[in-house]
Amino acid sequence: MNHRSSHYSMELWDMLAEIALASIDTAAQAARARTRSRRRGVFLTLRPGPDTPMWNVLVERVRPHLRKRGTQANLARVLGVPRQRVHDYFVSGTRMPDTEKTLQVLFWLSDREQPGRIQAKPGGTQ
Repeated sequence: MNHRSSHYSMELWDMLAEIALASIDTAAQAARARTRSRRRGVFLTLRPGPDTPMWNVLVERVRPHLRKRGTQANLARVLGVPRQRVHDYFVSGTRMPDTEKTLQVLFWLSDREQPGRIQAKPGGTQ
């Protein structure tokens, strides 16, 4: 191996070492940023917003049905939650229900939009 190719090899190794060190620093910074941005405690749940497009569509479909007096309370009884929680889900947009309650909302909405279409009630009873 001549002196010239040895010099290029050393430059190549130096460049690779710099790239490796830079990538380690970048990965460490990204890990620190992810750790800082993680929410703790009760805030671990997904919140309504741009990251929940399907929920946003469901909310837009439910809202017109909640305008009639007493429908929020009726839906709250169906879901087994306080009326204020229904307000949080569909009016203020500060919370989202769990999966089971979301399915119950879908059944409720389907019954409102096409009465009598669903024969079986959630839970497998007729």
